[in-house]
Amino acid sequence: MHNKETRGFQSEVKQLLHLMIHSLYSNKEIFLRELISNASDAINKLRFRALSEPELYLDNNELCIYLSVNKEKRLLTISDNGIGMNKNEVIENLGTIAKSGTKAFLESVDASKIKDNQLIGKFGVGFYSSFIVANKVTVHTRSIDSITEEGVFWESTGKGDYTIAKINKNTHGTEVILNLREGEDEYLDTLRLRSIVNKYSDHISWPVKIENKNEKDGIITWEKINEAQALWTRNKIDIKDEEYKKFYKHLTQDATEPLIWSHNKVEGKHEYISLLYIPSHTPLDMWNTDYKHGLKLYVHRVFIMDDTKQFMPKYLRFVRGLIDSSDLPLNVSREVLQNNYIVKNLRSALTKRILQMLNSLAIKNPEKYQNFWKQFGLVLKEGPAEDSSNQLEIAKLLRFSSTYDNSNKLQNQSLEDYISRMIEGQEKIYYVTADSYTSAKSSPHLEIFLKKGIEVLLLSDRIDEWMINHLMSFKNKPFQLISKADKILDKLVDKTEEKKTIEKTLEPFLNRVKTLLGQRVKDVRLTYRLIDTPAVVITDSDEISTQMAKLFASAGQTAPEIKYIFELNPDHKLIKHIINISDDLIFSEWINILLDQSLLIEKGTLENPNKFVQRINKLLFI
Repeated sequence: MHNKETRGFQSEVKQLLHLMIHSLYSNKEIFLRELISNASDAINKLRFRALSEPELYLDNNELCIYLSVNKEKRLLTISDNGIGMNKNEVIENLGTIAKSGTKAFLESVDASKIKDNQLIGKFGVGFYSSFIVANKVTVHTRSIDSITEEGVFWESTGKGDYTIAKINKNTHGTEVILNLREGEDEYLDTLRLRSIVNKYSDHISWPVKIENKNEKDGIITWEKINEAQALWTRNKIDIKDEEYKKFYKHLTQDATEPLIWSHNKVEGKHEYISLLYIPSHTPLDMWNTDYKHGLKLYVHRVFIMDDTKQFMPKYLRFVRGLIDSSDLPLNVSREVLQNNYIVKNLRSALTKRILQMLNSLAIKNPEKYQNFWKQFGLVLKEGPAEDSSNQLEIAKLLRFSSTYDNSNKLQNQSLEDYISRMIEGQEKIYYVTADSYTSAKSSPHLEIFLKKGIEVLLLSDRIDEWMINHLMSFKNKPFQLISKADKILDKLVDKTEEKKTIEKTLEPFLNRVKTLLGQRVKDVRLTYRLIDTPAVVITDSDEISTQMAKLFASAGQTAPEIKYIFELNPDHKLIKHIINISDDLIFSEWINILLDQSLLIEKGTLENPNKFVQRINKLLFI
């Protein structure tokens, strides 16, 4: 060993190691899964390189992962003959955390609660899970690109720094040696190690072998303890559900079981195998801009790359799984994937497969689909804008709250259910938008609809307004925002001769209000769509909606100014009172209060709330 030096860990690593060492995990055994997965990745990388550089196989050894124990010294060693690492790669991979998901882990997980969560591996912290069971971890590694026998030594006790040095190593690959803590004797038991490998790593594509040492003659043999056959290449009728679930956990490093999956082998114009999973829970870092998603890509059973986003649209980024293609070249790159016509065809087919799978789940198991919607509904709502070719299929999967059951804020009403409940003569799908479910269900715009028994969708997710503007209609039924002017909405009101007479009589009153408000509003009208509310504001049919303006603002963009139409309810006692006020000052205060009330209900804010309060206080003493 020479050129020895000590370095400090990146700050995030220090935090992580503190959690690993000082917190009690309910599932410590997964450290072995993580280390075996790392070893498998290293072998995959070597195999891929060897496709174009066959000389890398000069040592002619079987690519393999090895487990060995030394009970006397309390050592557990996990080694591989994969691609290995040079010094810079060791520092980058073992001294820093490059994946932002780990930061999300550190930010979101309380050390006091971590024992109740099986979160390791979901955040790219696999190697560091070694410190759950080890008080010292040593790594010997040598890169396949090393032209000499020069390897790298790395060692740490997990207390803030690590030692790195050059060593002699005559084979490429990596050894991870764990000096186990007191009380972790179970991981020195080969039977226990076998059970962990069978549980988590049975379908690793490479042999996992365990050392067997004959106590009498000292002869060492290596026994393969995993199946080492790619699960997706087997006939699906021979695969048990438990095997699919175990493979999902290996593939995704998610401790929870998948919600559903689809395994398909396609032959014809394109030949490929896909194994697609829908998780049961949203990853904590899913809303990060650099969230890693996409499918694992294999070509002729050869692993090519992780996180290939080209096979799945962004609104399906929660889908996990793999695709094994027989048509793509082995030297395919991410750049080639961008414009490859085969990839475009596969993307279309896989997207349809997922939408069909979700539609089948919604029909056959609504409760299970509701669980999916709670987790991923917001993401799926991006679909109508992103994927116009599948809009109808996506729309069938959307779920909403509605006045059909406004005691329940669950988004569990489908558009097909809504249409089946439309009243005779109803031409549109009505909806209201607001900042919260409570605001939506108490909107004064609903009053005439509740009276007439017409269902209204209650939309309170920020994305809803943007989504509906792209969806436009469903099965030839256009969407209509009830806070917008609309001639069909006016038909809901039966205009009797008496009402027409009232309108004519109140023309001077309307003109007085228009003169008072001037440019503050686009128009002043009477309305019979209100029951218990004296006044509202609405937007004209060609105006941007209030919620859309809020979307622009939240994105840092300037929205066009909205000129509201001020509507007054002539049947309301307050309006009848104001009509008879002759004092211009008092009349002005009442009208301005009504307008501010209406704007507050519509927008949730006022430009000058203090002025609004002053007006109310003033009128209390009149």
